[in-house]
Amino acid sequence: MPDRFDFKSTISRFHSLIALILMIAAFGLFAEGFFTVGNCRTVLMQISVNTCLSVGMTLVILTGGIDLSVGAVLAFSGAIMAGLLKSGLAIEGLNLYVGVTVLGAVCAGCLVGASLGLFNGLMITRFKVPPFVATLAMLTIARGATKLYTGGEAITGLGDSFARIGSGSLLGIPNQALIAALIVGVTAILLKRTRFGRHVYAVGGNEEAAKLSGLNVNRIKLKVYSIAGALSAVGALILTSKLNSATPVAGEGYELDSIAAVVIGGTSLSGGRGSVLGTVLGALIIGVLNSGLVIMGVDPFWQKVIKGFVILLAVVIDRLNSEE
Repeated sequence: MPDRFDFKSTISRFHSLIALILMIAAFGLFAEGFFTVGNCRTVLMQISVNTCLSVGMTLVILTGGIDLSVGAVLAFSGAIMAGLLKSGLAIEGLNLYVGVTVLGAVCAGCLVGASLGLFNGLMITRFKVPPFVATLAMLTIARGATKLYTGGEAITGLGDSFARIGSGSLLGIPNQALIAALIVGVTAILLKRTRFGRHVYAVGGNEEAAKLSGLNVNRIKLKVYSIAGALSAVGALILTSKLNSATPVAGEGYELDSIAAVVIGGTSLSGGRGSVLGTVLGALIIGVLNSGLVIMGVDPFWQKVIKGFVILLAVVIDRLNSEE
């Protein structure tokens, strides 16, 4: 006989999708203009940066860690891209100036992001610094480095070819949404179809058991934090090209939105359970919530209060599921 339908477990498994559907239905009824092509396009564009950061955060949290530096890494990576595009690379001692192409600037920014993520991983694995402390320190370091590099001023006028990356579209779909979708697809395959993905879940599920089974846990964590840093740089690419400028305050508060998307999407804060697709649902929930509240004219301060309660509810649900 087939197993009896378990309503409670079904709700628990699909709570993020159910919440998204209910939220869309509610805003469709009470927020005039919510169900428009323009608003759907706007939501996709708004969540693109957060999606890139949140995918990297998913990998980190799956291993039982946390990364509070993603917003600051985004800012510094974006500043490096913008600075190289605007001024090139000058080596005064050799009286040498090197112009940098768009591709070169993007690669340099991604390399910087991955290096900062790798540094986080080294602090956590080699020096046993708790992830919260290590990444909090990186938040301060990267934010300060960004202000030093930019002199506290925005770097603007980066050229049309760079601006088209974040503001252009393909077949009516914004480029930034396509970039985010590519990141989601590749990472989902990486987690579900590769040995590395299985190792990530194993480390988060039981780190000691993973060590006893022969896994190099430190190496896995180094890779995870490096990927998270690189994806922060991809978020920087989207944001910087969309604005056609890099600012010292770029990415402030983004770490909270990325953690919120991961938790709302059903990834356990204790590690070992969750998915990239769940994180996408979490990012969509945050995007839809922001859009609906803005259309309804809700005070921005109240929007933060409401978002905070949504995050808290997601954490409570996560803890209840963990205890079952």
